[in-house]
Amino acid sequence: MNFFYEAAVLLGAAIIAVPLFQRLGLGSILGYLAVGLLLGPSVLGFIAEPEEVLHFSEFGVVMLLFLIGLEMEPSRLWRMRKQLFG
Repeated sequence: MNFFYEAAVLLGAAIIAVPLFQRLGLGSILGYLAVGLLLGPSVLGFIAEPEEVLHFSEFGVVMLLFLIGLEMEPSRLWRMRKQLFG
């Protein structure tokens, strides 16, 4: 399948799933994960060769961690140290 077609279908599914999951109160990240699981090679097999999209998925994880880092305050992390580290 064409890479741009696969990307367009994944983005379209994410555009539909994310507001639905947010309306259900589950969060947008779970919407993205559900779309990835549903359209990935395990369930429906829409993405036949996951190696083709591996670089973009790694970039998405890096951007997610970057956004989490922007939102995290050091004082809040210090207050949560016993929960995080035991």
